[in-house]
Amino acid sequence: MSTSGRFTIPSESNFAEKTAELARLWGADAVRNSDGTQLDDEVVALGMKVYTAYFPTRAHNEWITLHMDETPQVYLLSKRALAESDTVDVSLMDGFFEEQLKPNFDADPHKYWEVVDRSTGAVVPTEQWTVDAEAGVVHVFGAELMHEYTVSFLAYIIWDPVEMYNHLTNGWGDKEHEIPFDIYHPATRKFVFDTFEQWLKDNPQVDVVRFTTFFYQFTLLFDQKQREKVVDWFGCACTVSPTALDDFEKEYGYRLRPEDFVNEGSYNSAWRVPRKPQRDWIDFLSHFVRANVKKLASLSHEAGKEAMMFLGDQWIGTEPYKDGFEDLGLDAVVGSIGDGTTTRMIADIPGVKYTEGRFLPYFFPDTFYEGNDPSIEAWDNWRKARRAILRSPIARMGYGGYLSLAAKFPKFVDAVEHISDEFRDIHDRTDGEAARGVLNVAILNCWGKMRSWMAYTVAHALPNKQTYSYYGILESLSGMRVNVRFISFDDVLEHGVADDIDVIVTGGPVDTAFSGGSVWAEEPRLAATLRAWVHGGGALIGVGQPSAQQFQGRFFQLADVLGVDEERHQTLSVDKYFPAVTPEHFITADVHLGEGVLQGFLDAGYRKPLSGCGGGQAIGELGGIDFGEPIADTFPVNEDVTLLRADGGQVQLAVNEYGKGRGVYVSGLPYSAANARLLERALFWASHNEGKYAAYSSSNPECEVAVFDKSGCYCVVNNTDRAQSTYVERGDGRIERIELAPSGIAWRTI
Repeated sequence: MSTSGRFTIPSESNFAEKTAELARLWGADAVRNSDGTQLDDEVVALGMKVYTAYFPTRAHNEWITLHMDETPQVYLLSKRALAESDTVDVSLMDGFFEEQLKPNFDADPHKYWEVVDRSTGAVVPTEQWTVDAEAGVVHVFGAELMHEYTVSFLAYIIWDPVEMYNHLTNGWGDKEHEIPFDIYHPATRKFVFDTFEQWLKDNPQVDVVRFTTFFYQFTLLFDQKQREKVVDWFGCACTVSPTALDDFEKEYGYRLRPEDFVNEGSYNSAWRVPRKPQRDWIDFLSHFVRANVKKLASLSHEAGKEAMMFLGDQWIGTEPYKDGFEDLGLDAVVGSIGDGTTTRMIADIPGVKYTEGRFLPYFFPDTFYEGNDPSIEAWDNWRKARRAILRSPIARMGYGGYLSLAAKFPKFVDAVEHISDEFRDIHDRTDGEAARGVLNVAILNCWGKMRSWMAYTVAHALPNKQTYSYYGILESLSGMRVNVRFISFDDVLEHGVADDIDVIVTGGPVDTAFSGGSVWAEEPRLAATLRAWVHGGGALIGVGQPSAQQFQGRFFQLADVLGVDEERHQTLSVDKYFPAVTPEHFITADVHLGEGVLQGFLDAGYRKPLSGCGGGQAIGELGGIDFGEPIADTFPVNEDVTLLRADGGQVQLAVNEYGKGRGVYVSGLPYSAANARLLERALFWASHNEGKYAAYSSSNPECEVAVFDKSGCYCVVNNTDRAQSTYVERGDGRIERIELAPSGIAWRTI
């Protein structure tokens, strides 16, 4: 096993001796600075490869303070103001953080702003409102009584959001706020490239330029209490300027409205069904960003340095999964490892020489404080990431932040030593080979390939109440023995379903980019194409409200495939009869039920049919599966559907034979080992591959098996912090019992 390499350690000034000690312990072969730290000569002299964080569009207040009209800008939506007479005043900055944002009164508000009657959606004519810049108010005249009004206005971003977050988190006090700048302006663009060329000359010791990141921050806005107000890791809100808007109009032949950015207050969340203006702006923006990224990469190479992109902070416009990313000339991508999904988001990026994961916890005082045990998070983070790394390797790992903080926690230091050794051992044993994938699984939504491993996300690796029941699909798949790709509804309409796809998974809440919205009503070929594919032997798994759109008497447009629809109070007069639940099935074979639960469920029996209310629902609840947030009023479309769970009078899990193919409905799939196993079994069952399931499967859902054909080995991992035991059936049918320590991994030859 390698004892060093593939590891990047953070450091800081006046910490060379301890850095050297920890570098030896952790096997580091590269050293980096972080936001707020610098590498002094003593650290550089340690002989490791040197990464230096480079911020192209911040940390030069001497320039931008003289050009404050060239900071990045964002369209903001004011609070709603109620018209209690025929005039109404709308406050612009109420609810926004004035140290971060400042209204742009320089560009003509009547050209670039918009006042909207939110009670009707009508745009208020410009002659009916005026701007009071001193008061920060828009006066609206001729208002409709008791209607609500908003103003969509341009604002300068005057404090870099990431530096601001780090500033507030670390209590940097009176440290000067770093002001961002926008390279769309020629003078600032020239300054950025001139400054970078000089920096390259002044820093010959740097081996890797770690661009953190490039030009445009994902949407990250704060309120007056310094709390996050709007956060969207994919948001393009903070990318506008009057000049760019004018250039867009010249190139695309139409003018974007402020509403195309604020989008009724959603700020174009990736959950919204993307509209043409949003897609066109992403194309326009990425073309500009990528051209300038390519220049920065070329300059780095000319200076004999590698160019590494951090997938975070100002990553907007780079679009690593959009065609052409490989042409930028970047050597590497590094990103924050929050779980298996974010690991795959980094590991699967095409067109770079290597990828690197920055593991958690970050060495900041919000985690490294007296009384806390950061090693708990370190191990949890590693277990989540390891599942994904076995399926799609990253070449390097590391950490970030203040090394001096981490050094105070011996248990954490010991944890990182074990984690880094195991990371290298995996590479040594497999030579960077991805584990065998048995099935080919496609995730279907509006975004497709461009948002690979990015679906169901709002903030990076931070699911919330409305998302966790869907995000669990990706987290389960990230470490599963399947090959995953992402396809869009447009792909299916234009090309059909690829011959090598075994299973399609689709779903999400109604009227979102993930369930599809109006595409099901506007493009009947979509449902017809998928029906034909399943009918001919394909497999479709729908989650939540898949294909949801009220149209022609159906809510789930693929209800006939899935066997389930949702009552939207339109057909209450039509009875819905539930067949008896099938408690035991291939898909639920590993679901644990408490002693006596199944017999009690069977003994309770079923309700008698009630006129107008359907009937046949079980009296008791079988349980045993966490479906997350409930989807109410789902029902079987006929009595030939096989219900596996229908607790509380609605369907949570059902399977359906459809021609030669199969459909599966699941109401939600939060991530857990049990749910990952449930999804895995559903994938194999739906695709008629039950016979392939047993080989190299773990009897214990808390443990998983990864097979490496070229290396002639397989491993079994324990995804918990407790000792586990499991049986593994090999390819030749032999069964072996394997004991695993907490977080353990065991290797065997095939």
